[in-house]
Amino acid sequence: MSQNNSENQMQTRTRKGAIVLNLGTPQAPQTREVRAYLREFLMDPFVIDVPGPLRWLIVHGAILPTRPARSAEAYRKIWTDRGSPLLFHLLDLSEKVRNHLGSSWVVEPAMRYGQPSIESAFKRLQSEGVTDVTVFPLYPQYSLAATETSIQECRRIAQKVSGDFKLNFVGAFYRHPGFISAYVESVKNSLADYPYDHILFSFHGLPERHVKKTDLTGEHCLNQQECCSVMNEANQNCYRAQCYQTASAMAHSLGLKPDQYTVCFQSRLGRNPWIRPYTDHFYESLPARGVKKIAVVCPAFVADCLETLEEIQIRGKEEFILHGGEDLKLVPSLNSSDSWARVVAGFFSGQS
Repeated sequence: MSQNNSENQMQTRTRKGAIVLNLGTPQAPQTREVRAYLREFLMDPFVIDVPGPLRWLIVHGAILPTRPARSAEAYRKIWTDRGSPLLFHLLDLSEKVRNHLGSSWVVEPAMRYGQPSIESAFKRLQSEGVTDVTVFPLYPQYSLAATETSIQECRRIAQKVSGDFKLNFVGAFYRHPGFISAYVESVKNSLADYPYDHILFSFHGLPERHVKKTDLTGEHCLNQQECCSVMNEANQNCYRAQCYQTASAMAHSLGLKPDQYTVCFQSRLGRNPWIRPYTDHFYESLPARGVKKIAVVCPAFVADCLETLEEIQIRGKEEFILHGGEDLKLVPSLNSSDSWARVVAGFFSGQS
């Protein structure tokens, strides 16, 4: 065997794998593709956490008959020449991370639901001879419905593809200095010439029962008014508490006073109680208090998507103006910015 071949084989054996993972998006903004995506997403027991037969009835009987067409119409409003924003931001971010990490890493993008799939990522890593793999779920705050389902699915697929994978996972990074700094940079750039009256830190919502499930004591979360004000043993995995930590860190870095911003939660679905306060309620209450121009920051999302571009930037702005507001400005997410790509690469290399 030649020296070059030996060196190439040694490099292949020692390279590490990186999976940059986000939640998912339909393949096209059409009813059929959206239905397929929603079916996979909503049938996940981590998402709709009820017994299987009841979940099937909810999804196939109440949601899939009508929601895909409405959602497809919403997706068409944000679709681009490159397709879904969530997808092309993931691909662009992965390419930049690949450039930062260099040839000693094999970097693969993946989605928990849809394409590119987790299985395709692990198969590509297997074909490259990579067994040491770090997965970065791009969810700043921990939740069962995003983080935990992604971790469990990665473990399942890794075992299915090959029992040789050694898996590592990047945990919640809701107050990580690099994440906060990169998001604050986006806020400052976006609002430099925008005279806002108030900032909404709008996070994706969750059913209250999801939050209570992560309470290690069963007695803390949502059982008292200030349950999320301080992190402790009971709420260390609480999504809502971590959201407040993110907002607090960003507000501190931006020099905001408590009366200059509000934490709220969007995207609720169904009749069961979701974590409060609700974002859309402020579209009505803020103009009545004389707040006419608001900026909305969505730090549960590291890439702009349906929930930011359509729900906030389009529908949210329309509703705010309908109730007497003058303007709503969405602060862009981190997407594939250079500063964010450096932070993500640092998480993989251990230098972040």
